[in-house]
Amino acid sequence: MKLFVGVTNNEWFRFLAERKPDEVNFWRPRSQTDFKALTQGDIFLFKLHSPLDFIAGGGIFVSHRFLPLPLAWQAFGENNGVPDFETFERRILEHRSPDELSRQIGCTVLVEPFFWPRDAWIPIPSDWSKNIVTGKGYDVSAGIGAALWADVRARLADGVSARLLGSVEESAARYGAPMTIRPRLGQGAFRVEVTDAYFRRCAITGEKTLPALEAGHIRPYAKSGPHEIRNGLLLRSDLHNLFDLGYLTVTLDYKVKVSRRIREEFENGRHYYDLDGQSLAVLPDDKNARPAPEYLDWHNGIFKG
Repeated sequence: MKLFVGVTNNEWFRFLAERKPDEVNFWRPRSQTDFKALTQGDIFLFKLHSPLDFIAGGGIFVSHRFLPLPLAWQAFGENNGVPDFETFERRILEHRSPDELSRQIGCTVLVEPFFWPRDAWIPIPSDWSKNIVTGKGYDVSAGIGAALWADVRARLADGVSARLLGSVEESAARYGAPMTIRPRLGQGAFRVEVTDAYFRRCAITGEKTLPALEAGHIRPYAKSGPHEIRNGLLLRSDLHNLFDLGYLTVTLDYKVKVSRRIREEFENGRHYYDLDGQSLAVLPDDKNARPAPEYLDWHNGIFKG
C-alpha cells in the first residue's frame, strides 16, 4: 500500500468536513498531468495549507480523470467542496482566464473520506519540504511512510472509519502485510468510472455528445444493485429512460432487445425498433468492466417483452 499526502485547500476541507459525504472530488483547476502516485485502493491524505501544516483526513483513491466542468459537477455536486455550480465555476476562474473555462480539470476521485477533529490532526512528516506544491508519496513498508501509516491507523481505530480499518487489518492478517483496499464506489465515482469505461460514448448507439449521455445502473441501486462498473451502462438519455422502464434491455450476449409494447402503448417507436437485435456499439476494453451476467439476467426479467 502507498500513501499520498496532497496539499489541500482549507476551504474545500472545511466545507466537506461539515457534511461528511461518502465520496469527494479532489480537483485541481490547472492540472493537465496524469496522477500516477497511487493505484486504486491506496490512501490519499489531506495536508492543509500553511499555517495549518497538518494532515487532517483522507480517503480511498479510486482514479484520476480529466473531466469537463459540467460533468464534474453533475457527478459530484456539493462533493466538489462548493455549494453550487456558480461557486465551482468562480473557483476555476480564480486560476484560469474565461477562454480557458472549457478546458478539462484534473479530478482525483476519492471514496469513504474521513475528516478528523482538530485534536486528531497529524503533524506533517519530518521530510516535508515547504517547496512542495502538489504533494508527496510514501511507501508504508518502512521509515517515515510506516510511521505515518501507524498514525493514520491509530486514528481510524478511534472510529473514524471502522470499515476501512477492518479491510486493512483483514488483509494484513491474511497476507502478512497491508494491502490495497477495494473501494466502495459512491454515485459520483460510479458515473465517472462508467463514463470513461465506455469511452464517453453511448453503449447502444455510439453517440459522443457528452451532455446527452447518462451512466445508468443495470440493476437499480434502490433494488440492491451496487455502484459497480459491471452494473453500469452509458446510455443516451432517452435510451436510459426506456431501459429503466423495461422497454428495452441488453441480452447476455450484448445484443439490444426492444419491447413491442412501445408501439402498442405509444403508437410510435420506429426509430427504436431499428436498434432491435443489434450488438452493443461500445463495450469496455477491460472484460471485467463489461456488464455482468447476473445484472443483465435481472434486467431481462423486468423486460416488457
